[in-house]
Amino acid sequence: MSLIAGTVVQLPIDREVSPYGYFLSAGDQDVLLHYSELTRQVKPGETVEVFMFYDTEDRIAATMKRPYLTLGELALLEVADVHPRLGCFLEMGLGRQLLLPIRELPELKELHPQVGDHVYVIMEHDKQGRLKAKLAGEQELAPHAFHAPESWRNEWMDAIVYKPLQMGTFVVVQGGVLGFGAIGMIHSSERNRLLRLGERVQARIAHIREDGRVNLAMAPRKEIGMDQDAERIMAYLTSRPGGSMPYSDSTPPDLIKQRFSISKAAFKRALGKLMKEGKVVQRENWTHLVQEPQESNQTEQ
Repeated sequence: MSLIAGTVVQLPIDREVSPYGYFLSAGDQDVLLHYSELTRQVKPGETVEVFMFYDTEDRIAATMKRPYLTLGELALLEVADVHPRLGCFLEMGLGRQLLLPIRELPELKELHPQVGDHVYVIMEHDKQGRLKAKLAGEQELAPHAFHAPESWRNEWMDAIVYKPLQMGTFVVVQGGVLGFGAIGMIHSSERNRLLRLGERVQARIAHIREDGRVNLAMAPRKEIGMDQDAERIMAYLTSRPGGSMPYSDSTPPDLIKQRFSISKAAFKRALGKLMKEGKVVQRENWTHLVQEPQESNQTEQ
């Protein structure tokens, strides 16, 4: 019988050898089921269901513990450790970890997962037959995904990044009680920073496509966002000496982004709102609070 790492098989217990454990019979091959890999009491002659893996000495071994995924299956696994040269080690439910090799990760180091992030992966073999993880892409995720319901429109949802790109970030929007989730994208113009692989983000469902996939945004709708941006500008002006700031319609976008964490277009919308309401004025590339006239404290004689 040929034993393949990553698969679940049923094997009879041949004998117990202390202090190691039980040896299972696979035809002309013996496989160790270590005492630490038991989930209940067993005895010779009994048939047990076990998961096959390679131990630290590259020997095929067995465990009665159940992994989160088996060979060829898809799962969302937590990043337990990160190695700068090897890649990410993922928790797979066995007390040991599954390697996601460095070559599977984005070229830009800032986009690499961090400990505690979750990545969608497929379990597969390396050239030596040992177990490793491969990132799941659209082809693997699509069969599990569902069409986003219309009730999601403009709702804020949790999403997990499965492919981070410069032009946009591809995510799986968490389905909750509905099931696996829906595939979506956050365009580069709709995010306020780069998002790393495996990161969990909150984003707004901006558009539901005919194919059931979604476009998302990390900012509120413009009319809501404009109010929030206006409040931010007013708070900054109020904190400034004389209620003035060296920012206006003419300020370069990078300076606006650095100071207020919003785009130049959003800044101009919010500033326009405040000017229309008579709360601020612009003079010589500066913006000033409109000072309200002091009420007279004089009493009539």
